[in-house]
Amino acid sequence: MTDEVDNGSPEPPKGSGKKGKASRAVLNAAGGLVPFAGGLLSAAAGVWSENEQESVNKFLQHWIAMLQDELREKERTILEVMARVDIHNVEIEKRIHSDEYQSLVRKTFREWAASESERKRIFVRNILANAATSCLTSDHVVRMFLEWLKLYSDLHFEVIGAIYNRKGITRFGIWQQMGREQVREDSADADLFKLVIRDLSTGGVIRQARETDPLGNYIKKTTKPRGAQTSTMKSAFDDEDGYELTALGDQFVHYAMNELSLRIEFSEN
Repeated sequence: MTDEVDNGSPEPPKGSGKKGKASRAVLNAAGGLVPFAGGLLSAAAGVWSENEQESVNKFLQHWIAMLQDELREKERTILEVMARVDIHNVEIEKRIHSDEYQSLVRKTFREWAASESERKRIFVRNILANAATSCLTSDHVVRMFLEWLKLYSDLHFEVIGAIYNRKGITRFGIWQQMGREQVREDSADADLFKLVIRDLSTGGVIRQARETDPLGNYIKKTTKPRGAQTSTMKSAFDDEDGYELTALGDQFVHYAMNELSLRIEFSEN
């Protein structure tokens, strides 16, 4: 590999040590990420006329350059994962090479667009690193977390972070904690915020805060006496009902938002 990795990321491991073997195992699981510029351009040559060919080649070369950038981002992510796991731990080494973990890696790099956002790239890295070292939840749940990365936007994850930092926070509190300015109830921003809350609620990530009994059963809310009647609907930025993460939401934060510290740095030497 001749390209240097930016932002202080680890270089590809050299030699035949455990870290190198484990990294190659994960890289192989990402499979199918092979540049194919030459073959693609050759195949295109017989389709367009000579005048069109130059424009087509420029377009394809630009597209392939973007794919190569994405490959470098994915390689960088894999190396950062391997720099955070203790491959000398026998159980972790077995986990890295297991069919189940390799399947998670293949799913991740088959479906994740590396260029989407740096925040999602960090979440991908954290999920794979934690899935290699933690047995807090099953691989079925980890797969769902990866689906959430594909399904939800950075705004959704801002809301999750705000609720995690303050259990019982209201919609108004979430909006303030995210540093947003006050907007009209009939604005596009208000509609978007309501949509995000609805997505996360129906997706099983957040819910309205509930009390439980000693056995963990949810207690029904007591009906509040009706106050003065109002002619307006409930605000998108309601400041009465609080929200909390579900158990799945808590585990997602553990896997995606908790970063393992570096255990090793790869270098040319």
